[in-house]
Amino acid sequence: MEQKELIPHLFRTEFSKITAVLAKLFGFEHIEIAEDIASDTFLLASETWGLKGLPDNPAAWLYTVAKNKARDYLRRNKLFSEKITTELQYSNTELHEIEIDLSDNNIIDSQLQMMFAICQPSIPAEAQIGLSLRILCGFGIEEIANAFLSNKETINKRLLRAKTKLREDNVKIAFPPNSEIDKRLENVLTTLYLLFNEGYYSVSQNTSVRKDLCVEAMRLCYLLTINEATNKPTVNAMMALMCFHASRFDARINADGEQVLYPDQDTSLWDVELIERGKYFLNNAATGNQLTKYHIEAGIAWWHTHHEDSTEKWESILQLYNRLLTIEYSPMAALNRTYALAKANGKPAAIAEAEKLKLEDSHLYYSLLGFLYTELDNKKAIRHLKTALKLAKSETNKATIEKTIQKINS
Repeated sequence: MEQKELIPHLFRTEFSKITAVLAKLFGFEHIEIAEDIASDTFLLASETWGLKGLPDNPAAWLYTVAKNKARDYLRRNKLFSEKITTELQYSNTELHEIEIDLSDNNIIDSQLQMMFAICQPSIPAEAQIGLSLRILCGFGIEEIANAFLSNKETINKRLLRAKTKLREDNVKIAFPPNSEIDKRLENVLTTLYLLFNEGYYSVSQNTSVRKDLCVEAMRLCYLLTINEATNKPTVNAMMALMCFHASRFDARINADGEQVLYPDQDTSLWDVELIERGKYFLNNAATGNQLTKYHIEAGIAWWHTHHEDSTEKWESILQLYNRLLTIEYSPMAALNRTYALAKANGKPAAIAEAEKLKLEDSHLYYSLLGFLYTELDNKKAIRHLKTALKLAKSETNKATIEKTIQKINS
């Protein structure tokens, strides 16, 4: 891999690790210092490697430089270092001897602890996701802005408010007590769920960012599965759900970057290895007596990895949606249920259910009605699709709707 490709790759994979370890050392009140040191490390790498060439082990080079920069900062800033050494009970230790542990185990622990620290109910969900993208996933501010279809100024303000709130609440970067893990884990999983969905269902045209969002959500969820305290059935259900969805990622977008609807997907592009990994995690989730929405959604996603368009498949998906809606109702789940109902029991039955939803602000609602009325009443189908076209916000969605209209008219 060439330098111009390697540094952005390492920034994505190593920036978050360095930041998490240093933030754990410095605390949330000094998290910007941890980010600055990590950023300066990569800036030096860009300058040095361009002149002297790549080191034998680029990641190890980054870790060494980050450690040295952290120690230099502590030495130069007496008041800061005294506060840090007092808090961490290093008062009898020379600053240059302070252990900055960038071992694999400490990196994983630091990222997990940071995850629990960020996922606080006291800060808004979009701020939790934004901080997770920045600190845990190594996303730049511009990339986060792209993911949220926002601008850098808005994202910077959002993250600043979130960090200020975490400092005011004196949130510690540490695992919660065992008695609190399940309660806090719910916030963590919600954030990872939203992070994954931001990538999987994003209307952004930047497909590389979209896929990276999913990959990072899966990486963080995997960290939960390999930690004894957090390897819970619900975590495995979440991991299974992500694997099943991600297995169809490449089939959902064509060569022109346009969305491909489920019935039109090229199943040869489905990732068989990810489907098998999903089955593994789904089996792990089938322990205990807790049935969560993630279990049910993973079951729905598993059925969607079946190639055949059988009655059994759609009846099973329909029943799972029925259970999901009793656990946690959402308009999107209700909308998806009507599609399964159409496949299982026919379009007329689905139309009656869909029209009760009255999701008149959603282009997806009118797109579904367009599908349901196709071949039954094509004029109504086109009318609904034209309404969907007006409501759609992304060019990708608009292009998909326009193609559907053209297909009906042809």
